[in-house]
Amino acid sequence: MTKYLISFPADAMVVSADELEAVSRDSHAVIEEAKAAGVYVFGGGLDDTVEAVLVSADGSSTPG
Repeated sequence: MTKYLISFPADAMVVSADELEAVSRDSHAVIEEAKAAGVYVFGGGLDDTVEAVLVSADGSSTPG
């Protein structure tokens, strides 16, 4: 199954009020579509101070 992460890093979210309204509307539409399809897994904030790590199926990990 293909997996996706929708992320809005704080540094990238310097947008005008009009742009923020559009981002919010469009992102909520994607979330509702995922919920309707039964593929929605998690919603909530992540800790920006923790470095992301990619863990592959073979168990290896890569920072980033």
